Amino acid sequence: MGLWMLLLLHLHLATGISLSAPSSVSISSINLEHTLSFQPGPQTPSDAQFMVEQLWKPVPACVALRAGQTCDLTRAFKDPFDHYVARVQAFTATQRSSWTVSDSFLPLSDTVIGPPDIAVSGCGNCLILHLTLPEVLASEHLKDSHTDLVFHVRRTRDGAEFTLHMPYSEETVISYLQTGVEYCVTASVKPHFSKAIPSEAQCAFTSPPPRNSLYMLVVLLGAFCALVFLLMALVAYGSRLTFSVLKTRLPKSLVTATNRSDLTSLSII
Repeated sequence: MGLWMLLLLHLHLATGISLSAPSSVSISSINLEHTLSFQPGPQTPSDAQFMVEQLWKPVPACVALRAGQTCDLTRAFKDPFDHYVARVQAFTATQRSSWTVSDSFLPLSDTVIGPPDIAVSGCGNCLILHLTLPEVLASEHLKDSHTDLVFHVRRTRDGAEFTLHMPYSEETVISYLQTGVEYCVTASVKPHFSKAIPSEAQCAFTSPPPRNSLYMLVVLLGAFCALVFLLMALVAYGSRLTFSVLKTRLPKSLVTATNRSDLTSLSII
């Protein structure tokens, strides 16, 4: 009797926990929005589902996930100053896997703050930056935190660059730049508690770039030549018109004499 009990217990364990445990369980976070991801264990059947628990209680939206899906833990991790862990289990109608536990997660320090919105315009020898911070920095937990910004400025012409650390303002001016030169600027939040993603580079000229002097000389020379040609054409046309008018108005005898005198002059020459 004891041997049969041991055999039944062994069969129960073999059929109850026989799926491979999920792997690569990790939690990522951007702007305090937390997402758990995982990979199925080796030889996990295609019909397997996955359950996520936090504090060993099921996360309501994550009790029947499929391979490749993620779990939103933003509501489960309510306190940004607390530490959390989550765990994932694979299961089918007849089998389960062991649990795979994530690393400890602290929302405030493990989240990544997204980039601010930035618009750049020139102001002579300076640039004006118009900035909007990510909405998460206005949340209840972060609205009183002091926020600095990091600006990376690069001159397009030769690649010269420098970095500025400045307090946040909706409008920021970067001064002492070259006039008529293009600069590209990226901005990122510098929180005191986490990492940040820089914005995409926004480029602008400090002032309208000067036109090429050789180009201007060619344009002016072309305009001058066209004007001279037009004046010569007008003079030639005016002379022909005047001669035609005089020829129609003079007496015939005078015109004949004029023509004869012209012929005589030509013969003498």
